[in-house]
Amino acid sequence: METSVNPPSPETPAHAAPAENGKVPAKQSSFGQDLHYKLVITLYRIFAVIVLYLVLAGIVIYAFVMGFYAVNSSWAAPVILSAVDEKSLDFREKLVTSQQTIEDLKVDTQKLDSGVAEMKKHRADLLKLEPELQAAIVRERTHNRATGPELATLDRQKQADNLKTQKVLAQLKEVESNINKDLAAGLITQGDAATQLAALNTAQGAYTDSRIAEILLTDSVLDKTTTGTNSLDVLEKQAELRSEVAQLDVAINVAENQHHEESRQIDRLRQAIITAKQSPYYLNAAGGATLYFAFVPYDNQANAVAGSPVFDCYLNMAVCRKVGTVKQIFPGEEQAIHPIFKTQIRGFLAQMNLDHPESAKSRTVFLGRKPMLF
Repeated sequence: METSVNPPSPETPAHAAPAENGKVPAKQSSFGQDLHYKLVITLYRIFAVIVLYLVLAGIVIYAFVMGFYAVNSSWAAPVILSAVDEKSLDFREKLVTSQQTIEDLKVDTQKLDSGVAEMKKHRADLLKLEPELQAAIVRERTHNRATGPELATLDRQKQADNLKTQKVLAQLKEVESNINKDLAAGLITQGDAATQLAALNTAQGAYTDSRIAEILLTDSVLDKTTTGTNSLDVLEKQAELRSEVAQLDVAINVAENQHHEESRQIDRLRQAIITAKQSPYYLNAAGGATLYFAFVPYDNQANAVAGSPVFDCYLNMAVCRKVGTVKQIFPGEEQAIHPIFKTQIRGFLAQMNLDHPESAKSRTVFLGRKPMLF
Protein backbone atom coordinates (compact mmCIF):
# COMPACT_ATOMS: atom_id res chain seq x y z
CA MET A 1 0.00 0.00 0.00
CA GLU A 2 1.48 3.38 -0.88
CA THR A 3 1.89 6.02 1.76
CA SER A 4 1.55 9.60 0.68
CA VAL A 5 3.29 12.43 2.46
CA ASN A 6 1.56 15.72 2.41
CA PRO A 7 3.64 18.90 2.35
CA PRO A 8 3.39 21.03 5.45
CA SER A 9 0.85 23.69 5.38
CA PRO A 10 1.81 27.37 5.46
CA GLU A 11 0.58 27.54 8.96
CA THR A 12 3.15 25.03 10.10
CA PRO A 13 5.39 26.80 12.58
CA ALA A 14 9.06 27.34 11.82
CA HIS A 15 10.04 25.34 14.82
CA ALA A 16 8.18 22.26 13.71
CA ALA A 17 9.77 18.95 14.45
CA PRO A 18 12.16 17.68 11.87
CA ALA A 19 11.23 14.90 9.61
CA GLU A 20 11.77 11.40 10.58
CA ASN A 21 14.90 11.17 8.46
CA GLY A 22 16.71 13.99 10.58
CA LYS A 23 16.90 16.56 7.81
CA VAL A 24 15.84 20.20 8.32
CA PRO A 25 13.54 21.46 5.77
CA ALA A 26 15.22 23.73 3.23
CA LYS A 27 13.01 26.76 3.93
CA GLN A 28 13.60 26.62 7.67
CA SER A 29 17.45 26.33 7.23
CA SER A 30 17.57 29.32 4.89
CA PHE A 31 15.63 31.46 7.34
CA GLY A 32 18.11 30.65 10.16
CA GLN A 33 21.08 31.48 8.02
CA ASP A 34 19.56 34.81 7.02
CA LEU A 35 18.90 35.65 10.65
CA HIS A 36 22.46 34.76 11.67
CA TYR A 37 23.93 36.74 8.77
CA LYS A 38 21.85 39.81 9.64
CA LEU A 39 22.95 39.55 13.27
CA VAL A 40 26.64 39.37 12.33
CA ILE A 41 26.33 42.27 9.91
CA THR A 42 24.59 44.36 12.58
CA LEU A 43 27.22 43.59 15.20
CA TYR A 44 30.02 44.35 12.71
CA ARG A 45 28.42 47.67 11.83
CA ILE A 46 27.98 48.55 15.48
CA PHE A 47 31.63 47.60 16.21
CA ALA A 48 32.87 49.57 13.20
CA VAL A 49 30.87 52.63 14.24
CA ILE A 50 32.19 52.36 17.82
CA VAL A 51 35.77 51.97 16.61
CA LEU A 52 35.33 54.87 14.20
CA TYR A 53 33.98 57.12 16.96
CA LEU A 54 36.75 55.99 19.28
CA VAL A 55 39.34 56.84 16.64
CA LEU A 56 37.68 60.17 15.99
CA ALA A 57 37.50 60.81 19.72
CA GLY A 58 41.18 59.88 20.07
CA ILE A 59 42.09 62.24 17.25
CA VAL A 60 40.05 65.01 18.76
CA ILE A 61 41.51 64.41 22.22
CA TYR A 62 45.03 64.25 20.80
CA ALA A 63 44.47 67.46 18.84
CA PHE A 64 42.96 69.07 21.91
CA VAL A 65 45.91 68.01 24.07
CA MET A 66 48.38 69.26 21.47
CA GLY A 67 46.54 72.55 21.17
CA PHE A 68 46.17 72.84 24.92
CA TYR A 69 49.89 72.48 25.59
CA ALA A 70 50.66 74.69 22.61
CA VAL A 71 48.77 77.63 24.11
CA ASN A 72 48.98 76.92 27.84
CA SER A 73 51.62 78.98 29.67
CA SER A 74 51.42 77.57 33.19
CA TRP A 75 52.64 73.99 32.84
CA ALA A 76 55.93 72.69 34.14
CA ALA A 77 57.60 69.27 34.11
CA PRO A 78 58.50 67.80 37.52
CA VAL A 79 62.11 66.73 37.88
CA ILE A 80 63.46 64.45 40.61
CA LEU A 81 67.18 65.03 41.17
CA SER A 82 69.19 62.41 42.95
CA ALA A 83 72.47 62.86 44.79
CA VAL A 84 73.94 60.11 42.59
CA ASP A 85 72.98 61.75 39.29
CA GLU A 86 75.86 62.49 36.95
CA LYS A 87 75.40 66.24 37.18
CA SER A 88 75.10 66.13 40.96
CA LEU A 89 78.23 64.02 41.32
CA ASP A 90 80.15 66.28 38.93
CA PHE A 91 78.91 69.35 40.79
CA ARG A 92 79.93 67.87 44.15
CA GLU A 93 83.38 67.00 42.81
CA LYS A 94 83.90 70.55 41.54
CA LEU A 95 82.62 71.98 44.81
CA VAL A 96 84.99 69.85 46.88
CA THR A 97 87.87 70.72 44.54
CA SER A 98 87.12 74.43 44.85
CA GLN A 99 86.95 74.26 48.63
CA GLN A 100 90.22 72.30 48.78
CA THR A 101 91.84 74.84 46.47
CA ILE A 102 90.71 77.63 48.80
CA GLU A 103 92.25 75.84 51.79
CA ASP A 104 95.52 75.29 49.90
CA LEU A 105 95.62 78.93 48.84
CA LYS A 106 94.96 80.04 52.41
CA VAL A 107 97.93 77.97 53.59
CA ASP A 108 100.10 79.46 50.82
CA THR A 109 99.04 83.01 51.69
CA GLN A 110 99.89 82.39 55.34
CA LYS A 111 103.32 81.13 54.32
CA LEU A 112 103.76 84.17 52.09
CA ASP A 113 102.76 86.46 54.94
CA SER A 114 105.35 84.85 57.22
CA GLY A 115 108.00 84.92 54.49
CA VAL A 116 107.36 88.54 53.60
CA ALA A 117 107.48 89.53 57.28
CA GLU A 118 110.79 87.70 57.75
CA MET A 119 112.29 89.21 54.58
CA LYS A 120 111.21 92.70 55.61
CA LYS A 121 112.79 92.22 59.04
CA HIS A 122 116.01 90.97 57.46
CA ARG A 123 115.96 93.88 55.03
CA ALA A 124 115.50 96.34 57.89
CA ASP A 125 118.48 94.81 59.70
CA LEU A 126 120.62 95.10 56.59
CA LEU A 127 119.58 98.68 56.09
CA LYS A 128 120.65 99.41 59.64
CA LEU A 129 124.13 98.09 58.79
CA GLU A 130 124.40 100.28 55.71
CA PRO A 131 124.78 103.62 57.58
CA GLU A 132 127.19 102.07 60.08
CA LEU A 133 129.32 100.61 57.31
CA GLN A 134 129.25 103.87 55.39
CA ALA A 135 130.22 105.79 58.53
CA ALA A 136 133.10 103.38 59.17
CA ILE A 137 134.33 103.87 55.60
CA VAL A 138 134.15 107.66 55.99
CA ARG A 139 136.01 107.54 59.31
CA GLU A 140 138.69 105.32 57.88
CA ARG A 141 139.15 107.54 54.86
CA THR A 142 139.30 110.65 57.04
CA HIS A 143 141.85 109.02 59.30
CA ASN A 144 143.87 107.88 56.32
CA ARG A 145 143.88 111.36 54.85
CA ALA A 146 145.12 112.70 58.17
CA THR A 147 147.74 110.08 59.03
CA GLY A 148 148.90 109.20 55.56
CA PRO A 149 150.98 112.35 54.95
CA GLU A 150 152.42 112.15 58.45
CA LEU A 151 153.46 108.55 57.94
CA ALA A 152 154.95 109.47 54.58
CA THR A 153 157.03 112.21 56.25
CA LEU A 154 158.14 109.80 58.97
CA ASP A 155 158.99 107.24 56.34
CA ARG A 156 161.25 109.71 54.55
CA GLN A 157 162.85 110.66 57.86
CA LYS A 158 163.35 107.02 58.68
CA GLN A 159 165.05 106.45 55.37
CA ALA A 160 167.40 109.36 56.09
CA ASP A 161 168.14 107.97 59.56
CA ASN A 162 168.93 104.60 58.07
CA LEU A 163 171.33 106.18 55.62
CA LYS A 164 173.17 107.85 58.47
CA THR A 165 173.18 104.61 60.46
CA GLN A 166 174.55 102.79 57.45
CA LYS A 167 177.47 105.23 57.28
CA VAL A 168 178.13 104.76 61.00
CA LEU A 169 178.09 101.00 60.56
CA ALA A 170 180.70 101.31 57.82
CA GLN A 171 182.95 103.07 60.31
CA LEU A 172 182.15 100.42 62.94
CA LYS A 173 183.64 97.80 60.66
CA GLU A 174 186.99 99.57 60.85
CA VAL A 175 186.58 99.70 64.66
CA GLU A 176 185.90 95.97 64.69
CA SER A 177 189.04 95.37 62.63
CA ASN A 178 191.10 97.51 65.03
CA ILE A 179 189.66 95.59 68.01
CA ASN A 180 190.69 92.34 66.49
CA LYS A 181 194.18 93.73 65.81
CA ASP A 182 194.54 95.06 69.39
CA LEU A 183 193.33 91.69 70.71
CA ALA A 184 195.92 89.91 68.58
CA ALA A 185 198.65 92.30 69.70
CA GLY A 186 197.66 91.83 73.34
CA LEU A 187 196.80 95.48 73.81
CA ILE A 188 193.35 94.64 75.20
CA THR A 189 192.05 91.69 77.04
CA GLN A 190 189.73 89.16 75.50
CA GLY A 191 186.83 90.33 77.70
CA ASP A 192 187.20 93.90 76.60
CA ALA A 193 187.28 92.73 73.00
CA ALA A 194 184.12 90.69 73.51
CA THR A 195 182.32 93.65 75.10
CA GLN A 196 183.28 95.96 72.27
CA LEU A 197 182.28 93.38 69.65
CA ALA A 198 178.88 92.85 71.36
CA ALA A 199 178.27 96.57 71.23
CA LEU A 200 179.06 96.52 67.53
CA ASN A 201 176.62 93.62 66.95
CA THR A 202 173.92 95.48 68.88
CA ALA A 203 174.36 98.47 66.66
CA GLN A 204 174.19 96.19 63.62
CA GLY A 205 170.93 94.63 64.92
CA ALA A 206 169.43 98.02 65.63
CA TYR A 207 170.14 99.01 62.06
CA THR A 208 168.43 95.86 60.79
CA ASP A 209 165.40 96.55 62.96
CA SER A 210 165.30 100.09 61.69
CA ARG A 211 165.22 98.87 58.10
CA ILE A 212 162.40 96.48 58.93
CA ALA A 213 160.48 99.30 60.60
CA GLU A 214 161.03 101.48 57.58
CA ILE A 215 159.60 98.79 55.28
CA LEU A 216 156.56 98.34 57.53
CA LEU A 217 156.16 102.06 57.63
CA THR A 218 156.20 102.10 53.85
CA ASP A 219 153.41 99.53 53.80
CA SER A 220 151.37 101.61 56.23
CA VAL A 221 151.87 104.67 54.08
CA LEU A 222 150.71 102.66 51.09
CA ASP A 223 147.56 101.54 52.94
CA LYS A 224 146.79 105.03 54.10
CA THR A 225 147.38 106.82 50.83
CA THR A 226 146.05 104.34 48.25
CA THR A 227 143.02 102.04 47.86
CA GLY A 228 144.35 98.73 49.04
CA THR A 229 142.89 95.27 49.30
CA ASN A 230 141.43 95.97 52.73
CA SER A 231 139.54 98.94 51.39
CA LEU A 232 138.37 96.85 48.45
CA ASP A 233 137.12 94.18 50.84
CA VAL A 234 135.08 96.77 52.70
CA LEU A 235 133.69 98.12 49.45
CA GLU A 236 132.88 94.59 48.33
CA LYS A 237 130.97 93.95 51.55
CA GLN A 238 129.11 97.18 51.02
CA ALA A 239 128.22 96.12 47.48
CA GLU A 240 127.11 92.69 48.73
CA LEU A 241 124.97 94.36 51.37
CA ARG A 242 123.28 96.55 48.81
CA SER A 243 122.86 93.60 46.43
CA GLU A 244 121.24 91.50 49.15
CA VAL A 245 118.88 94.36 49.97
CA ALA A 246 117.98 94.66 46.29
CA GLN A 247 117.36 90.90 46.06
CA LEU A 248 115.16 91.08 49.14
CA ASP A 249 113.22 93.93 47.52
CA VAL A 250 112.62 91.78 44.45
CA ALA A 251 111.65 88.74 46.55
CA ILE A 252 109.31 90.82 48.70
CA ASN A 253 107.70 92.36 45.61
CA VAL A 254 107.20 88.92 44.01
CA ALA A 255 105.82 87.46 47.23
CA GLU A 256 103.42 90.38 47.72
CA ASN A 257 102.21 90.10 44.10
CA GLN A 258 101.72 86.36 44.52
CA HIS A 259 99.89 86.97 47.79
CA HIS A 260 97.66 89.52 46.05
CA GLU A 261 96.88 87.15 43.17
CA GLU A 262 96.17 84.21 45.48
CA SER A 263 93.92 86.40 47.62
CA ARG A 264 92.05 87.45 44.49
CA GLN A 265 91.77 83.81 43.45
CA ILE A 266 90.36 82.95 46.88
CA ASP A 267 87.81 85.74 46.46
CA ARG A 268 86.92 84.49 42.98
CA LEU A 269 86.49 80.91 44.21
CA ARG A 270 84.36 82.06 47.12
CA GLN A 271 82.24 84.12 44.74
CA ALA A 272 81.95 81.08 42.46
CA ILE A 273 80.79 78.96 45.42
CA ILE A 274 78.25 81.67 46.33
CA THR A 275 77.02 81.59 42.73
CA ALA A 276 76.99 77.78 42.78
CA LYS A 277 74.74 77.87 45.83
CA GLN A 278 72.11 79.37 43.53
CA SER A 279 72.08 76.11 41.56
CA PRO A 280 69.66 73.27 42.36
CA TYR A 281 72.57 70.85 42.12
CA TYR A 282 74.18 72.51 45.16
CA LEU A 283 71.09 71.82 47.27
CA ASN A 284 70.98 68.31 45.92
CA ALA A 285 74.71 67.71 46.51
CA ALA A 286 74.43 69.01 50.06
CA GLY A 287 72.24 65.99 50.86
CA GLY A 288 69.54 65.94 53.51
CA ALA A 289 65.82 65.84 52.76
CA THR A 290 64.38 64.90 49.39
CA LEU A 291 64.01 67.93 47.13
CA TYR A 292 61.55 68.40 44.30
CA PHE A 293 62.05 70.56 41.23
CA ALA A 294 60.17 71.47 38.09
CA PHE A 295 61.46 72.36 34.65
CA VAL A 296 59.83 75.60 33.48
CA PRO A 297 60.10 76.62 29.80
CA TYR A 298 61.00 80.22 29.10
CA ASP A 299 57.56 80.75 27.58
CA ASN A 300 55.95 79.91 30.95
CA GLN A 301 58.24 81.90 33.23
CA ALA A 302 55.56 84.53 33.97
CA ASN A 303 53.75 82.02 36.22
CA ALA A 304 56.91 80.76 37.91
CA VAL A 305 56.91 83.04 40.95
CA ALA A 306 58.10 82.11 44.42
CA GLY A 307 55.08 81.41 46.61
CA SER A 308 52.71 80.63 43.72
CA PRO A 309 50.62 77.43 44.10
CA VAL A 310 51.38 74.19 42.28
CA PHE A 311 48.52 72.08 40.87
CA ASP A 312 48.53 68.46 39.79
CA CYS A 313 45.81 67.36 37.34
CA TYR A 314 44.35 64.09 36.22
CA LEU A 315 44.72 63.40 32.50
CA ASN A 316 47.45 66.06 32.66
CA MET A 317 44.95 68.90 32.39
CA ALA A 318 41.60 68.34 34.16
CA VAL A 319 40.33 67.75 37.71
CA CYS A 320 43.21 69.53 39.41
CA ARG A 321 44.21 69.86 43.05
CA LYS A 322 46.73 72.00 44.84
CA VAL A 323 49.76 69.91 45.83
CA GLY A 324 52.28 72.55 47.00
CA THR A 325 53.93 75.88 46.30
CA VAL A 326 56.94 77.23 44.41
CA LYS A 327 59.82 77.78 46.85
CA GLN A 328 62.48 79.48 44.72
CA ILE A 329 63.60 80.04 41.15
CA PHE A 330 67.06 79.14 39.82
CA PRO A 331 68.22 81.41 36.97
CA GLY A 332 70.63 78.95 35.34
CA GLU A 333 69.54 77.66 31.94
CA GLU A 334 68.56 74.00 31.56
CA GLN A 335 67.51 71.93 28.56
CA ALA A 336 64.88 69.19 28.54
CA ILE A 337 62.58 67.17 26.30
CA HIS A 338 59.01 68.44 25.99
CA PRO A 339 56.82 65.92 27.89
CA ILE A 340 54.12 66.03 25.18
CA PHE A 341 55.77 67.09 21.91
CA LYS A 342 59.07 65.26 22.63
CA THR A 343 61.09 68.18 21.28
CA GLN A 344 64.14 69.94 22.76
CA ILE A 345 63.20 72.98 24.84
CA ARG A 346 65.07 75.51 26.97
CA GLY A 347 64.13 76.85 30.37
CA PHE A 348 65.09 76.85 34.04
CA LEU A 349 64.40 74.92 37.23
CA ALA A 350 62.14 75.88 40.12
CA GLN A 351 62.15 74.23 43.53
CA MET A 352 58.79 73.05 44.84
CA ASN A 353 57.47 72.38 48.33
CA LEU A 354 55.12 69.47 47.77
CA ASP A 355 52.46 68.37 50.25
CA HIS A 356 51.89 65.34 48.03
CA PRO A 357 55.31 63.98 46.98
CA GLU A 358 53.72 61.54 44.51
CA SER A 359 52.95 64.53 42.29
CA ALA A 360 56.67 64.75 41.51
CA LYS A 361 56.13 61.66 39.35
CA SER A 362 53.42 63.28 37.23
CA ARG A 363 54.16 64.17 33.67
CA THR A 364 53.25 67.84 34.18
CA VAL A 365 52.13 70.20 36.91
CA PHE A 366 50.70 73.70 36.63
CA LEU A 367 51.97 76.84 38.33
CA GLY A 368 49.95 79.78 39.58
CA ARG A 369 46.49 78.59 38.58
CA LYS A 370 44.48 75.63 37.33
CA PRO A 371 44.65 75.17 33.56
CA MET A 372 40.82 74.82 33.43
CA LEU A 373 37.87 75.75 35.59
CA PHE A 374 37.92 72.47 37.47
